[in-house]
Amino acid sequence: MLSHVTGSGWGLHPTQRTASAAPDPCPKRLKPSGAPEQVWARRPLLPPRMDPFSDTLRRLREAFSSGQTRPAEFRAAQLKGLGRFLQDHRQLLQEALAQDLRKSVTEAEMTEISLSLNEVNLALRNLRAWMKDEKVTKNLATQLDSTFIRKEPFGLVLIISSWNYPVNLSLTPLVGALAAGNCVVLKPSEISKNTEKVLAEVLPRYLDQSCFAVVLGGPEEMRQLLEHRFDYIFFTGSSRVGKIIMSAAAKHLTPVTLELGGKNPCYVDDNCDPQMAANHMAWFRYLNTGQTCVAPDYVLCSPEMQERLLPALQNAITRFYGKDPKSSPDLGRIINEKHFQRLQGLLGCGRVAIGGQSDETDRYIAPTVLVDVQETEPVMQEEIFGPILPIMNVRGLDEAIEFINRREKPLSLYAFSKNREVIKQVLARTSSGAFSGNDGYMYMTLSSLPFGGVGKSGMGRYHGKFSFDTFSHHRACLLGPSGLQKLKEIRYPPYSPRSLRMILVAMETRCTIL
Repeated sequence: MLSHVTGSGWGLHPTQRTASAAPDPCPKRLKPSGAPEQVWARRPLLPPRMDPFSDTLRRLREAFSSGQTRPAEFRAAQLKGLGRFLQDHRQLLQEALAQDLRKSVTEAEMTEISLSLNEVNLALRNLRAWMKDEKVTKNLATQLDSTFIRKEPFGLVLIISSWNYPVNLSLTPLVGALAAGNCVVLKPSEISKNTEKVLAEVLPRYLDQSCFAVVLGGPEEMRQLLEHRFDYIFFTGSSRVGKIIMSAAAKHLTPVTLELGGKNPCYVDDNCDPQMAANHMAWFRYLNTGQTCVAPDYVLCSPEMQERLLPALQNAITRFYGKDPKSSPDLGRIINEKHFQRLQGLLGCGRVAIGGQSDETDRYIAPTVLVDVQETEPVMQEEIFGPILPIMNVRGLDEAIEFINRREKPLSLYAFSKNREVIKQVLARTSSGAFSGNDGYMYMTLSSLPFGGVGKSGMGRYHGKFSFDTFSHHRACLLGPSGLQKLKEIRYPPYSPRSLRMILVAMETRCTIL
């Protein structure tokens, strides 16, 4: 695996590292009995393993300690640089996404580049307003004081992004971190290697390299990186790796945001237009070849609705991708061989009602619908992350809600019905990171809505101002006058019943007078 730090003027390949000395199989034999001292002394002492990240992290910490990143002007300059990167290298990013995931230009723009650019522009328009001290209400005891919340940068931030939307999931949190005034280490996924290369080689040219670095590598390099203390860690990926990240952060009491995943349910009510529901489901299940953390992972509906839904889904798939989806320019491919083989195994669950074709040489899996699926089968036990949609039968709304609630809380939940009361019932009686009624994940396009999980699907939130707040420490501040000390003497001992009554009245939250 490549271990490389960009934006710092140097890199280190594993072949350049010095290996650690192997442990002595006989640790008690520290010195051979009777051996001449000078002979034993000639045994070479191997140096400790080199750390490829320490110099870069020290440089970034020094830059943050200097106060360089705090002024609004500096933050705006970094955001403008990020915006220029997206505009100047739009085609380069499109090509990298096509090589990694066979993403069409439309998908690359719609789900990656334009969304990231929108976040940059929003932050630039609102940066000073977001940074402004936030006034708070006061009680009688603090009427003469100045009380406010100051948004301060955490310091050195680590952003670890995923491979499925490698531009969006790298740059959207980066916008929030830069806007909040942090120094940033970005670790893009090594799996989407072409996009990783663009982010590593081109992006640092547009940002101040004393405050920003891209680090590369696989699991071993990640382990080394996580041994260091960061002031905040933002991770997007699987629950399994999320636990590793959280465990490493806990050693330093580092706060984290974990954007994970899970099995997102989609309930289709009997009182529903099956073609409308099928169009939405087919689009947001097969977008990015199903490699989307908020895509519906399974459908819950009655057997009667299933009979109506299957031809509607087939109609939607044919309409979107043609009679031969493999030749469609709008259907991507599975990221790599490992994930292809995993998905190939899931095709054996239940019964294939639509699709099911695959081509290992092209990493192609057709848009697929499974029926007669059992809850205990692998396709219902793990996040699918591919173009496979299983349908489970339930007798009605109550059974669907009970099924959803006995499983882990999902990142997203969807419901389709002409009856608004049904939609409201699903919303009121379940819990998920996000909810959408009679639509797909268009909520992801709104910077005014927070995005994040709950329970096993993650913790924390971002997008728009929520990103700025995530990467900011909200510092409680009270500035009192140096005079008027007589007014404060009531709070000091010795106490009396009268002073207690006055103190309690003064501490009640009231409207601000001054």
